[in-house]
Amino acid sequence: MLLELLVENFAVVERIRVRFHAGFNLLTGETGSGKSIVVDALGLLFGARASAETVRSGAGRARIAGIFDSPPEARALLAEAGVDEEEGELIVEREIHENGKSRAFVNSRPAAVALLKDLAPLLGDIHGQHDQQRLFSAPRQRAMLDDFAGAGDLVSRTADLYRRWRETSNELAELDRREQDQLRLADLWSFQCREIEAAALTPGEDAALELERRVQQNVAKLSELAAAAYEAVYDAEASAAAQLRIAIRRLEELGRIDASLDETLAALKPSQAAVEDAAHAVRSYLGRLESDPARLEEVESRLAAIDKLKRKYGASVEEILSFAAEARSRLDPLAGSGERRAALLREQIRLRGEYEEAAAVLTARRTAAARELEKKVEAELAGLGMERTVFRVAVEPCEPGERGADAIGFLISANSGEEPRPLDKIASGGELSRVALALKTCVTEPGRATTLVFDEVDAGIGGAAAERVGRRLKDLAASQQVLCVTHLAQIAGFGDHHYNVSKREVKGRTVAEIEELTGEARIREIGRMLSGEHLTPEALRHAEQLIRK
Repeated sequence: MLLELLVENFAVVERIRVRFHAGFNLLTGETGSGKSIVVDALGLLFGARASAETVRSGAGRARIAGIFDSPPEARALLAEAGVDEEEGELIVEREIHENGKSRAFVNSRPAAVALLKDLAPLLGDIHGQHDQQRLFSAPRQRAMLDDFAGAGDLVSRTADLYRRWRETSNELAELDRREQDQLRLADLWSFQCREIEAAALTPGEDAALELERRVQQNVAKLSELAAAAYEAVYDAEASAAAQLRIAIRRLEELGRIDASLDETLAALKPSQAAVEDAAHAVRSYLGRLESDPARLEEVESRLAAIDKLKRKYGASVEEILSFAAEARSRLDPLAGSGERRAALLREQIRLRGEYEEAAAVLTARRTAAARELEKKVEAELAGLGMERTVFRVAVEPCEPGERGADAIGFLISANSGEEPRPLDKIASGGELSRVALALKTCVTEPGRATTLVFDEVDAGIGGAAAERVGRRLKDLAASQQVLCVTHLAQIAGFGDHHYNVSKREVKGRTVAEIEELTGEARIREIGRMLSGEHLTPEALRHAEQLIRK
């Protein structure tokens, strides 16, 4: 609900500040007084395009601010935009500068105009010559038909099935794409596995072969070194073993006289066995050393084969074997991907069938509701002075989507003999406003705007039709705040709160003002609307009757 509106330096308004109320709020005034300025100002708060021409002459900027009850549905939008919530209120502001640039604020924080447009459906609907875009939109018309049909649960189920169907289809397409990519590599992976497996590698094999190659390449030198070592340890006359035996015998003789070196002798005796073991090991090594050109060639060939694999797959045999294991792991999912694909395909077919069934039920519900809505809207329009109007709701097949497989369009023919056309082809703002009023009367839209603004709803009507328009607006105001700009006393009599817009000249400049009328002032304003410039007693009595009625 709109609680308060502030307008500064906008068109002929220098500054007005007005508090609005729940119920039916009326704006009246003489022709050209600036009644529609309030509607235009609200349009800017709802994200309409700003123009430098609206800035009051001589002012650097125009400012418009509205205070609204904060709808719970706005919380997510505010949080996403990083705007703090005020206690129960939402403050929306626009500044328009004389150079044509504009700025927007929500709860005193700078905001994009796009946020104002997102908030607008939650705050207010404007119905007038230039403010019917939301009523023209196909999504809004579809939502109105679904609300009228009571199809909310069916729409939600259809949307859920569509999303799940598309998600499954996307997953299936992604699986197919991955399979194609993997199949292109599968031959390579298979070849790599076969090549590595054919080599029959064992961990550490390359290090062992490299040692064997070094030995074969140096048999002569190794034999010479080993022979010299054996001679020094055991075979020479003055070998380590011979010298050690002499030392042990001398210490044994010494010990028979003086036992003080017995511990030294005890420590030395194991060394004799160690030297003999070492000599045996060297002699055995010499016995094994044998130049084998055929074996060397075999080792060289094996190492060359391993080096070839290393250049492709890793720096060691262990890395090559790890590469093969990884290649096999890539091939394994391909073997099971057929099962996954079959499962996804079954799920896709099932979900598509359920979606198409739900969409068909939704189409039937919409088609039946469309015929009923046509009758009700035509009856309402007849009572609003549009007796010859034909209203049609087109339900046409379209590409399947979250909201079903129907394109919804509201069509109207205001004159006999004319084919019904889309609402945006109607030239008259008054007719559009009355169509909007009829739709609002017939369709309850949960979660929609709590403030309805009507401009020109009384264009081209009078008498009984005007009274019926007023009564419909009054009925709407029982559940939603209604702001209405009117020229007709028959409508003004239904108002709960009455505001008069007037102009006066201040220091040679025209200034628009607005004031709330009560009591005698309201009677006089409605009397003026009835009689014109010369207020008569009869007009005043008629005004009182309209208010009482």
